[in-house]
Amino acid sequence: MVVMLEIKDLTVEVEGKEILRDLNLNIERGEVHVLFGPNGCGKTTLLMTILGFPNYKVTRGSITFKGVDIINLPTNERVKLGMGMSFQHPPEIRGVKLGDMVNIAQGRKEEKIDEDLIALAKRLNISVDFLNRDVNLGFSGGEVKRSEILQLLAQSPDFIMFDEPDSGVDVENIELIGGIMSELLDRNKRPSKRKKAGLIITHSGSIMRYIKADRAHVMLEGRIACSGMPDEITKNIMENGFEKCVELCKRSEEVGAE
Repeated sequence: MVVMLEIKDLTVEVEGKEILRDLNLNIERGEVHVLFGPNGCGKTTLLMTILGFPNYKVTRGSITFKGVDIINLPTNERVKLGMGMSFQHPPEIRGVKLGDMVNIAQGRKEEKIDEDLIALAKRLNISVDFLNRDVNLGFSGGEVKRSEILQLLAQSPDFIMFDEPDSGVDVENIELIGGIMSELLDRNKRPSKRKKAGLIITHSGSIMRYIKADRAHVMLEGRIACSGMPDEITKNIMENGFEKCVELCKRSEEVGAE
């Protein structure tokens, strides 16, 4: 297997406050990992740090992507290497049409809505009128998520991060979004043919009904507290909560080591 993303002993500060502490995570090519954890534990900070947002200061550790040390690379260079992200709360961008943003994501210079763009948008039930609206301006929760997924579909990155793609999304939209996410992550291909990788943050776990993940992690207080099979981790969290899930995981590891 080829390691797509390797994080070692990552410690990160935001505005002088330490958020991530000695975090370790490996994601191989073809794998999809899911990250659970309570609000404020550092999940989004991890994604922002991986993507290289300047407010997230790495004070210790390393991030290697496709064999390249990216700690000192700006966000645009990381995107060029093949990273993409769907944000939980993306900003409104006045004066920029969604259609133009999709063309940019696809690397096209044309500032027009052509048949190819319309066909891509239809896959997410996005109309031509919607493509002519300013990005995220007045969008509903489901519309924001579909807009984000459309841009990723156009970009087709090798490693994709999703920050709570199931939050604020109704049943109809979550099924549609989950199906496209699964395709983006090569879940419709045989394991040996999968080249994309991904990391999904979810609070409720509802998106996992549509995406078969390979590994699940629980984050507490800025660290990966435990890891395991997604179905087992999800079940433990739903029945017992995050801290009890970690306790059960560690107990299981101790029994297995005996």
